[in-house]
Amino acid sequence: MQNELVLLHGWGMNQGVWQLVQPELEFLYSGNVRSLDLPGFGNSDVCPSPYTLHDAAEILSKQLKPKIILMGWSLGGLFALYIAKHWPEKVSKVILIASTPFFAEADNWPGIKANVLAQFKEQLVNHREKTIERFLAIQAMGSESARDDIKQLKQLLNQYSAPQSDALSAGLDILQNDDLRDLFTHCPVPIRGVFGRLDALVPYKAISKMSALNTEFEYEVLDKASHAPFISHKSEFLSVVKSML
Repeated sequence: MQNELVLLHGWGMNQGVWQLVQPELEFLYSGNVRSLDLPGFGNSDVCPSPYTLHDAAEILSKQLKPKIILMGWSLGGLFALYIAKHWPEKVSKVILIASTPFFAEADNWPGIKANVLAQFKEQLVNHREKTIERFLAIQAMGSESARDDIKQLKQLLNQYSAPQSDALSAGLDILQNDDLRDLFTHCPVPIRGVFGRLDALVPYKAISKMSALNTEFEYEVLDKASHAPFISHKSEFLSVVKSML
């Protein structure tokens, strides 16, 4: 029997984002595909306090069977890497979608500028809906069908509960502070990656830095895609993932 493929969404989202590709993934992978909500997002009612990557990842790890393939988009990629390192019996392979072991810009590391994350955090307190909407717009940037993509994303996300504010705030902290580069270098399982060349959150330059950290790392870049390649460039995305599965 095939190992299960488990999908983890990104910040501010929920498992609804996978609905557009999940049926095709099930077909490609002959069954066994499951999407989960990160703790505090969507219909997940468990939210650790304080909310740390370790505690939230531990909650998720308990929902996983052994030897799964873990596919994580954006923030979900950090969870996938963390689980693969700390509960290696659960994971046989990690596939990162528009994700990196360290999201913040730092010395000699391309990433999200600190003021952008700080701004998100500030706005989150006063205008949660607006902030998530702005984040959706960034995700679709560069995609030829950006407006439709955002509309479709919103409809899918609205089928699930709104994220808890603690989880939203902690998610931004994790994106800003959690540096998993060392873990990425010494990950006990194979790591694959799919990126969009036009991604505003995971700069194209970060990919070669990742390759330098882990020479076994294999990836594909979709030239016209941005931060949500599985939505904007679905068929290209699926054919790349097929080879990685």
